[in-house]
Amino acid sequence: MLKKINPQLSFWQIFNMNVGFFGIQYSFGLQQTAINPIYSFLGAHAEQLPILNLAGPVTGLVIQPLIGAMSDKTWSPKWGRRKPFFMIGALFCSLALFAFPFSKELWMAAGLLWILDAANNTAMEPYRAFIGDKLPENQQTFGFQMQSLFVGAGITLANLSLFFFQKYFGGGSETGIPTWVYYSFFIGAFCSIASVGWSVYKTPENPPTEEELAKLNLEKQHSNFFTPFIEIANAIKDMPKILWQLALVYLFQWYALFIYWQFLTPMLKKTLFGLTETDETKSSKILELAQKGSNVLSTDLSWANQISELVQKAVGQTGLMNGTYNIVTMITALMLVPLAMKFSTKKVHVAALFGTAIALFMLPFIKNEFFILFPMILFGIGWAAIMGLPYSMVSPDIPSEKRGVYMGIINMMIVIPMLLQTISFGFIYKNLLGSNPVNAIILAGILFVLASISVSFMKVKKINGHSEL
Repeated sequence: MLKKINPQLSFWQIFNMNVGFFGIQYSFGLQQTAINPIYSFLGAHAEQLPILNLAGPVTGLVIQPLIGAMSDKTWSPKWGRRKPFFMIGALFCSLALFAFPFSKELWMAAGLLWILDAANNTAMEPYRAFIGDKLPENQQTFGFQMQSLFVGAGITLANLSLFFFQKYFGGGSETGIPTWVYYSFFIGAFCSIASVGWSVYKTPENPPTEEELAKLNLEKQHSNFFTPFIEIANAIKDMPKILWQLALVYLFQWYALFIYWQFLTPMLKKTLFGLTETDETKSSKILELAQKGSNVLSTDLSWANQISELVQKAVGQTGLMNGTYNIVTMITALMLVPLAMKFSTKKVHVAALFGTAIALFMLPFIKNEFFILFPMILFGIGWAAIMGLPYSMVSPDIPSEKRGVYMGIINMMIVIPMLLQTISFGFIYKNLLGSNPVNAIILAGILFVLASISVSFMKVKKINGHSEL
């Protein structure tokens, strides 16, 4: 069978097909910045945060490759191949985001995170395969970096909304979750379904050829419950060498990122605001007693309110910092395309990951709320590279008929390090890092150095030609 050649798409065609990534990544931005503080508001301790984030890696490990395998075998004349999964994922994501701030107990928040992650994973993986389906090889770097642009835009809005709502609408609630947190989640619920709906409406999928459709129908007739699992196992067995090399990069990179997202706020509490977990626990008890009508000294109540304000300020600062690096991601995502064309995607990715390591090494030693934003420039460039360049490096080696399942396997490479982190890092944090969030962030920097070195050993196929927009 002759290899199908996709036509060149215009800038706005590539733009519209990726708009849905905005809503998906808004949700991801809230997961990065708000979920762990919500856990803390509901009484979780720092060493509990990794295991409370188990939903992300587990759902990603199970759902993404299965959805990938299923989408490879799906075709509807009305809905297409990938778009049904976009819409189902976006719908459940919106419902989970709307319900999340109403969590009254830690178990409820953790349960909603499982639903939210499952929904995000259902939408995310087909979107990666969508690029390969629609774009010729010489436009795929641009397509994946356009996704990086929307990653930056979505996460930026999520994080900046947290910062501004905390600054201008700060306040408490009966559940312990501040009321200003609600507004960010409600915006996310709308953005998730609206942005995906835009891409579904604006972008037709490429129909299969008669030969491909006949093959799909035949495979459908002989498929059963175990078929997707068998296809995943066979794809892993036959996986191109470059994907094994990428797996090592991702082991270091995503373990480090999970550390950063979980422990940035605890680090800021310590380095910028001089807070300890003991202070937080004590102030929470005092405020709880005051709410119940118990006699509390005015000096103690004043101190507790001050600590609570500083904790919320640390959450807002986290939103500002994460919003800053995602603004940088949004600005630089497409700038990386000509650099990749000139110097190679591998060299650009090596430099970007090393820059991220430098940013992480700097963060614990900056004591000013303004100056601590500068390392986020390097972090944002690294994030722009992470969300696009690896996919363009490996896409030419992936068989087109198995693009969905292999994109799912790539995301397994993301969630396995996250799973390892959630299981292992609580012990590491408490027993090897002295329960010090500063040490956690420095360790994340070391892991990014190792990721950068690992990329330098990857054998990347060179694609001739430039994107024609």
